[in-house]
Amino acid sequence: MSTSAREASRRIPLAMVIIRPAKLFDIPEVMRIEAEAFREAYPRGLFLTFLENNPDTFLVAEYNGRVVGYVMGYLRPDLEGHIMSIAVDKDYRGNGIGSALLKEVIERLIRKGARYIGLEVRVSNLGAIALYERLGFKKVKRIIGYYSDGEDAYYMLLPVEEWRGS
Repeated sequence: MSTSAREASRRIPLAMVIIRPAKLFDIPEVMRIEAEAFREAYPRGLFLTFLENNPDTFLVAEYNGRVVGYVMGYLRPDLEGHIMSIAVDKDYRGNGIGSALLKEVIERLIRKGARYIGLEVRVSNLGAIALYERLGFKKVKRIIGYYSDGEDAYYMLLPVEEWRGS
């Protein structure tokens, strides 16, 4: 990380970050973080539907009363826990918030019966790939042209029996 990027990031104690289920009033901040993080942001209706259908696995990270990150996970009928989206406010990256969100949603999906956890990630998103690999995810396949701009994705998988949780 460059000096200017490091200065732009806010260093905060992770112990002061609260991870909790998302609420309706969090949706505008979640959408702001989503739009800032991704070229193709999900529409408001998707967040509202996801919140209604998966209230225990749509989580936000809150610091000093402000939403600084979120993760959306769900359990599929085949018992795959799936991470649909995760992002951290650009000003708060590098504090372990993404890792903390992932760990919490993985634990919740395991308690719901997930046998493995899957996700898709842009092949160019090296930071996210490194995080997922640190947590035990493995690249299973490359999905050609997965994103609307033509970029490929990796499908990554975490077998529950290999969950490190740390």
